[in-house]
Amino acid sequence: MEFLSEYGLFLAKVVTFVVAVVVLISVIVSAAQKDRDDHEGDGELKIRKLNEKYQKLREAIQARLMTDTERKAFEKSRKKEQKAEKKASKAKAKEADKSEEGKSRIFVLDFDGDIKASDTDPLRRSITAVLSVADPEHDEVVIRLESGGGLVHAYGLAAAQLDRIRSKGIPLTACVDKVAASGGYMMACVADRIVASPFAILGSIGVVAQLPNFHRFLKKNDVDFEVLTAGEHKRTMTVFGENTDKGRQKFLEDLEDTHVLFKEYVSERRPDVDIAKVANGDIWFGQRALEVKLIDEIKTSDEYLIEACERAEVVSVAYQRKRTLPEKLGLATSAALEHTVWRVLSAFRNQKIQ
Repeated sequence: MEFLSEYGLFLAKVVTFVVAVVVLISVIVSAAQKDRDDHEGDGELKIRKLNEKYQKLREAIQARLMTDTERKAFEKSRKKEQKAEKKASKAKAKEADKSEEGKSRIFVLDFDGDIKASDTDPLRRSITAVLSVADPEHDEVVIRLESGGGLVHAYGLAAAQLDRIRSKGIPLTACVDKVAASGGYMMACVADRIVASPFAILGSIGVVAQLPNFHRFLKKNDVDFEVLTAGEHKRTMTVFGENTDKGRQKFLEDLEDTHVLFKEYVSERRPDVDIAKVANGDIWFGQRALEVKLIDEIKTSDEYLIEACERAEVVSVAYQRKRTLPEKLGLATSAALEHTVWRVLSAFRNQKIQ
């Protein structure tokens, strides 16, 4: 017991130090990001053909399961097939030039959302690039979406970027493997079709706001705090001042109005959904979401894209900003420290189990 007590105290000190370092590094990285200029030339589009990716995975495991003799025969036949495919692709390319009709393409975008929907700008640039070449008659856009929601205005802008695809008449499919809730579902509902994994979290069609209030603490310590405003509703709720019933009522009215707008937005894009049933803030897992028509199909994004490779050319499009050296060092150090913390915590948990 004495050993565990000393070990626990040591662990607490280590965790405290590591957290302090992580916070410091995060501040430095954030400052570096704020100082950068937001120009079109500070990043680049990353294009990756997923057909080739999945084909290489298939060939790699096939090769592992073969004997040396079988592998040599396979590689020989594969080279012949590749030559034939090149000739066939050239012939198809000539025919496409003549008929002005090419192979159907599926453009895959990714959005990993935080509370501020920080991925919106890369998404905006990727969509702009895709819309410059996509053909509504043959092409499709797939967005792999992961987000638990966040700020209303931030996710409203992110959803508006997806609306650009829909307004051009290009089919849009949203794939959700883990979560698309609140603002995340606001984005997903823009799609013509929503595909989700069996236990993905969807819905949470509601609005929440919370803030602490230190008025009584300040009053107890004889600290005055004044808020000066011009306009009756300029400040309805405050962190340090005294909140009034009138201010709370106005704040609630604003939340309700935002909720109404959210429901209208979902209803317009998914008219088959019983909005009164699903817009109460609840969440649904994949299968339950299918029952209330929040989604259209149970399937992982990998399943959907592998099947898509059989009927079209599948291309991943991602805009990546070039990071500065301080940012790279900061992110690498942060990741290493996070990994260390989890290893220490895991070791301590295993020690307690033993």
